[in-house]
Order: sequence, then C-alpha cells, then structure tokens
Amino acid sequence: MPSFILASGSSRRIALLRAAGFDFQIKPAPIEESHSEFFSPVELTLFNAFQKAAAVADQHPEEFVLAADTVVTLDSEVFGKPLDLDDARRMLARLVGRSHDVITGIALVNPGRKQLVSRAVRTRVKFRALSDSEIEAYLKIAEPLDKAGAYAAQNSPELIIEKVTGSFSNVVGLPMEVMCPLLASLGIHPSTSVLSPK
Repeated sequence: MPSFILASGSSRRIALLRAAGFDFQIKPAPIEESHSEFFSPVELTLFNAFQKAAAVADQHPEEFVLAADTVVTLDSEVFGKPLDLDDARRMLARLVGRSHDVITGIALVNPGRKQLVSRAVRTRVKFRALSDSEIEAYLKIAEPLDKAGAYAAQNSPELIIEKVTGSFSNVVGLPMEVMCPLLASLGIHPSTSVLSPK
C-alpha cells in the first residue's frame, strides 16, 4: 500500500494525519512561503502548497508528496504567520468580534507518475468579542508565532471562537474531510490497525 511524504513540520498537520491513521514520512520543505499581493488568497495558498510539495518531490520523484498552506483572510486583508508578538496582537485585535475565512491550499504531487492534485478549502470562523486583557491572556497560552492569524483553533477554542461554519480541521491546519478522499483516490488509505471498529 502506498504511503506519502508530508512536506511539513507542522505538529498540527502531523497530528491530524496520524489521528486519521495514515502512515507517512515527514520532510519539511526548505522554502520560504510567498506573500505576493498578485495572488488571490486561494491562489496564494495553492501556489505555496505546490512550491513546498515540489521542493521535496525533487528529492523523492517516485513518492507522493503532500504539502499545504493556510491563511486567514478578513475582508481583503491576508493574515499569515505573525512576525512577532506585537504583530500577533494586531491580528487578533482585527479579528475579534468579526467573521473571517480560513483558507487551506493542498498539493499532492508525484513526479514519477506525472501527477498533481490540488484543492483549496474555505472555512468561515466567527470570533468572540474579546477585551484587550482577554487577548493578552490568550496570547500567553496560544504560542501564536507559527500560526496563521495568530491563533490555534485546537487550543481552548471556546476562549476565542464563537462559531465555525465548515471544516473545523481546516482551521487547525488540514481539511480532513477533503484530505481523506483525496488520498484514497490515489490508493493511499489509513492503516487498518487504527481504524475504528464497525
């Protein structure tokens, strides 16, 4: 049964895939994400995902390589990973009390088979109205610097999120409702040893 390489060191993506029972290697892509304003948010995530997948696939041309990129968008503003705590604070202050979109682009490539499959998934998230002190308290527990939009949906979501419309795992980092069928279409399935009993 074929497996794949995850071109990411994201603990969240690793955890989601392992929880679903997939067997895979981890080889983070050695590239910088693009922040070009020439792309729409969807185009940007797909471009970055492909760049990451291609960088790893160059070294492993016979393997399936999976990569993803996630951004947060509010109106026309794109929020990637914050530069520092001040930037994280600015992002959260913009998001509180409002609805925003979380977009994840996925790319699966296999150069040897000349295959490229890509998807983009959008989830709508409504934040609670938070005070400045609540933002500061959240920043202390969220470890925001490696997270798009400076927040982690998997860490105490009740503190910041009022409502999620669409895939919750997409907000965490990988839309598993799309990911699992996509991998299955390529013959990649979870290990039977971790499947839930019927």
